[in-house]
Amino acid sequence: MGIESVVTLLACARIGAIHVAIFAGFSAGAVADRIEITGARFMFAQDGTLRRGKPVELKTIIDDALDKCPGIVEKVIVLKTEGQAEAPMKENRDMTWDQFLALGEGIEAEVELMEANEPLFLLPTSGTTAKPKVTVHKHGGYQVWVYCMAKWIYGLKEDDIWFCTSDIGWIVGHSYNVYGPLLCGCTNVIFDGTPDYPRQDMWWEIAARNKATALWLSPTGVRALMRIGAEQARKHDLSSVKRIFCAGEVLNPPAWEWLQKEVFEDKIPVIDHMWQTETSGPVFANPYGLGIIPIKPGSAGIPVPGIDADVVNEKDGQPLGPGEKGIVILKKPFPGLVPTLWREPERYKKEYWEKTPGTMESYYLGDAAHLDEDGYIWFAGRSDEVIKIAAHRIGTIEIESALISHPAVVEAGVAGVPEELRGEVASAFVVLRQGYTPSEELKKELIAHVRKTMGPIVVIGSVQFITVLPKTRSGKIMRRVMKALLMGKDVGDISTIEEGASVDEIREAIKSVNNLIT
Repeated sequence: MGIESVVTLLACARIGAIHVAIFAGFSAGAVADRIEITGARFMFAQDGTLRRGKPVELKTIIDDALDKCPGIVEKVIVLKTEGQAEAPMKENRDMTWDQFLALGEGIEAEVELMEANEPLFLLPTSGTTAKPKVTVHKHGGYQVWVYCMAKWIYGLKEDDIWFCTSDIGWIVGHSYNVYGPLLCGCTNVIFDGTPDYPRQDMWWEIAARNKATALWLSPTGVRALMRIGAEQARKHDLSSVKRIFCAGEVLNPPAWEWLQKEVFEDKIPVIDHMWQTETSGPVFANPYGLGIIPIKPGSAGIPVPGIDADVVNEKDGQPLGPGEKGIVILKKPFPGLVPTLWREPERYKKEYWEKTPGTMESYYLGDAAHLDEDGYIWFAGRSDEVIKIAAHRIGTIEIESALISHPAVVEAGVAGVPEELRGEVASAFVVLRQGYTPSEELKKELIAHVRKTMGPIVVIGSVQFITVLPKTRSGKIMRRVMKALLMGKDVGDISTIEEGASVDEIREAIKSVNNLIT
């Protein structure tokens, strides 16, 4: 994510154009789908990029994509990358970034006055769903929410140096690599590359070199840092860092404890919080900017100001008491909530407002969770990922957290598969820490550890060791992919997957298990 990406988004906002930023690395088909859905007329792209030092061509993917959806994109502006082979340019359609800038030399673009409810940008969801939904974020509500959350949750001030490690193709990249920090007037660190190249400690090095005062990390990023060890962080002077925020998946207690205690020795708060593409910014958090409350490892905090939330029974929509697991709803709209899906208003109503039993006036968040006696929320996973073992509802995240609490495990992904006796059992895919070796003994130890941690109601049918979990590029574990592979079904759309090889690795792991469903 180069600085040119940020400049392009801000330029679109200035002139009133709608921008659609997507991840680099999509297939030609996935790019074409997004062009067709959004109707984008102009495309800005690099001719290529470097992935862990290796050149990756992008222009050829773009050309293939445009061949699949002819007549939509009028101009392609190409940023040339140093060390990249000369990319083919199509006459009358393609121009370089430098040529594009030269056309605007001496011209000062007037700021286009926009109505609050006019679209600022479109963003396809990058979550675990099979078909992406294109969310519409509007000028007024979006910027009000992003600014307020930057102040109230992150506590951003003009003298802060903010380092958010999200890619710009994700909602966090939009909200807190572009708009939020700039609305607050603070300094923003932009990083173009991967966290472990050319050195494993790149994130720590960048934070120290720039004297970052606040960091934003995904739990996936935290677990990647765990794999290389706390000593990599201790090589750097991180005394400028005053707080760290994590979101994207639940920050499992072992990952929180490693970052909070082992790396930062309880000197600063490590704060988990929750939001999604559709909410533009946080909806559950610990309000650092307003006054921090006690941190409960594994909880995403409390509803932020402006959010009226509840946990209700999935069958009748009735509110549940403390400790009772159900589905999460938001009872009222708020400025950051997307008002529609691009060209799919009926799908918007069906997906978000018609799923809660007994009412069409509550927003369906799509997650399973429970509230405790203090009003803190504890997420168990997506509502459709809860495993029902002998009538007990167990969240995939709860089982994953139990696995990660074992000293041998750095990451885990869990999916439920049918079983005749109990209805469902859990199947686990485990990534080991450095220094541990897969073995049948370790599998048995992990199963026993989960039963000891969570109780005998949790039945794990299989444990398989792999080197990488299937995740979206925003760090979300694609449990539906794992479940499809376990069931021998088609995995569906995996255009947002980070490591395609992870699917092949899981498929091979499943083949080695004799008693799995085929």
